[in-house]
Amino acid sequence: MTRVCHLSSAHRGLDVRVFHKECRSLAAAGYETHLVITATEQEVAQARSQGVTVHSLTPAAGRFARMFQQAWRCYRRGGKINADIYHFHDAELIPYGIALALMGKRVIYDVHEDLPKDILTKEWISPWIRRAIAMLVSGAEYLSARYFLSVAAATPFIAKRFKTANSKAVDINNYPLLGELTGEHIDWAKKNNQVCYVGGISRIRGILEVVQAIAQVRTDVRLQLAGSFAEADVEASARADMGWQRVDALGWQDRAGVRAVLQRSMAGLVTLHPVINYVDALPVKMFEYMAAGVPVIASNFPLWREIVEGNDCGLCVDPLDPTAIAKAIDSLVQHPKEAERMGRNGQRAVQEKYNWTNEEAKLLKLYASLA
Repeated sequence: MTRVCHLSSAHRGLDVRVFHKECRSLAAAGYETHLVITATEQEVAQARSQGVTVHSLTPAAGRFARMFQQAWRCYRRGGKINADIYHFHDAELIPYGIALALMGKRVIYDVHEDLPKDILTKEWISPWIRRAIAMLVSGAEYLSARYFLSVAAATPFIAKRFKTANSKAVDINNYPLLGELTGEHIDWAKKNNQVCYVGGISRIRGILEVVQAIAQVRTDVRLQLAGSFAEADVEASARADMGWQRVDALGWQDRAGVRAVLQRSMAGLVTLHPVINYVDALPVKMFEYMAAGVPVIASNFPLWREIVEGNDCGLCVDPLDPTAIAKAIDSLVQHPKEAERMGRNGQRAVQEKYNWTNEEAKLLKLYASLA
């Protein structure tokens, strides 16, 4: 039996892409599957029941400890497993991925996001050095890709960036697991007058405009906010806005909690700002809304319009315009039959195309080519 080991120093717990999609798919396909990640005893036990052996790391104390100390711990722990294939998920593990490759191990680099573009939006990095760091990281990723047997990218755009350095680079999109967030039948009679936002909360993910929009809606609708704030000052600004009176701040939710929020909601918001790392991204939350039969209110980026309007599963708006967001919310809440039709269209698109079953086939094909 081929032994595989996934490594992550940045993620925690049973991450959806790392564990629920990739590791579980590999275990079900007969691979002896290990995962080195920060996890609780309960999560280790849950993973074991699903065929994956989790080797838990002690949580890192801060960003820089994670990038350096935790990366080293992850590599040391993973090396002891002596796997045939190593599959790592974080850029800080690149040096260790190269080391494993030089030892004769088969290595896959899983790129979840366009990191150089992402760095350009990081407010904790001084604006004076962001571009230099982004260029340095881009070069490091490109050169290191030559050492790995493959690069598994979360979007076609990321995969294209690596193709010239690694001909086996492949997009394994982060599409939803079929049936995870809803059943076949969605009872719209049980929907509440609410819309939702699920995921990490930050300024560039549009939270301030969304809270301003909920203050402007004409319908009796509330916002279900399922996630954690990344910036204390942004949370303070959101809470100070008059729209916050119509917000239910639920905090971080597990998968069962996300499912419950989506089942009650008449629309899902993904109005991210038009920054360089979002316009070509494929946000997981958009496809999860679609999978749950929830119509989408999305930023009007060309790629997103192609998906949302092309499948007639929601509305696209200017994410910087709270009034436009408010009008889209009112439109869907005031026309529940139309909202239901759009929701079913989105669910159908996921069932036919945007689902993990299709991506799992690509993952298993990649592993078979490395065996």
